[in-house]
Amino acid sequence: MRELHLIVGFDGSPAATRALDTSARLLVVRPPGRMTVVWVAHLASTVRLSADAVEIVEHDFGQVAQELRAAAAELLGDSQVPWDFQWRQGLIAHELIAVAESVQAARPRDVVVIAVGSSSSAMHRMVGSVAVNLAHHSPVPVTIVP
Repeated sequence: MRELHLIVGFDGSPAATRALDTSARLLVVRPPGRMTVVWVAHLASTVRLSADAVEIVEHDFGQVAQELRAAAAELLGDSQVPWDFQWRQGLIAHELIAVAESVQAARPRDVVVIAVGSSSSAMHRMVGSVAVNLAHHSPVPVTIVP
């Protein structure tokens, strides 16, 4: 059976929370479907760390991932929507696309869509946001939740 599979970028921000909530509501009214909630840990490319510092940062990333998974579980608690959680490290748009491509390869009949919240950062208007980057480069449809 063909399913809608939403890849939802989630970092706990208000915009990401709206994207997660909207995705869950969409899947409730349009079954069958499932959701993969993805947090991407990202360090700016200009950051250089020692081996010890990398170990500490990766440990901290693990803790943040646990907290975000718990937050997603709380938000999705009563929805009955099947979901899983992944955390990745790298460029956010690139990693969300990689998850979408992996899901699409594993289930080629499914409709895969990436959902993210819109950015309200003034800086993103100048250097570009994850949503804009996805809109330009994603091989699957992208939904940007205001």
